[in-house]
Amino acid sequence: MVISKRVEPTLLTDQVFDMIHAAILSGDLPAGSRLRVRDLAEQVGTSVMPVREAIRRLEEAGLAEREPHKGAVVKNLTLEELIHVYDVRRLLETEAARLGSERVSAEDCDKMQTEYDLMREAIAERRVIALLDHDEALLSILYNAAGNPVLAQMIRALWQKCRAYKIVGAQGSLDASDDDSLWRYQQDLITAARNNNPPAAAAVNEASLLDASERIKARLADQLAS
Repeated sequence: MVISKRVEPTLLTDQVFDMIHAAILSGDLPAGSRLRVRDLAEQVGTSVMPVREAIRRLEEAGLAEREPHKGAVVKNLTLEELIHVYDVRRLLETEAARLGSERVSAEDCDKMQTEYDLMREAIAERRVIALLDHDEALLSILYNAAGNPVLAQMIRALWQKCRAYKIVGAQGSLDASDDDSLWRYQQDLITAARNNNPPAAAAVNEASLLDASERIKARLADQLAS
């Protein structure tokens, strides 16, 4: 599965949380996976108490939930949550792109281009998690340029909450050979940033998120129906 690294019995709760959290975001613990306290404690080499506390934190973060007769599981994907999360992402990230493109430097645009190139390599090699990581790194550079750390923090929290949905969407686009949605919008976003063009950057982000939500919605509907 998931967590193969052995650690000292004195491992703190936040370290256990980080390890389980990373396994969820990487897709090693997919939606619906049971979070068995004793199994996880054995895997990370600690007592059950830090694991119980870590799972409680995951529930508070919206990454885990309780199911009857199962206990804690990685939060399942639903069409309702997908719509809600992407509606909020569109509001925040459109504004972050608009503000960031007003202030972003040429040096930051070069860094965005580097992340874009790495993202294209990951796409070519069908490395879903790597492409999502580089995509988020690219966007973070622009959003941080907006100068509003609260806005950037809220967006990062939403990314964590919807990582499972993003994996579904990215995998679907990789499976469709004629789908350029994983890179086309980012290319246009870098152009808008280099031109310090807020309306163009905001429009690109809104179009990108609308497209992503529709693609994920269609793929998720197929999965839930099967």
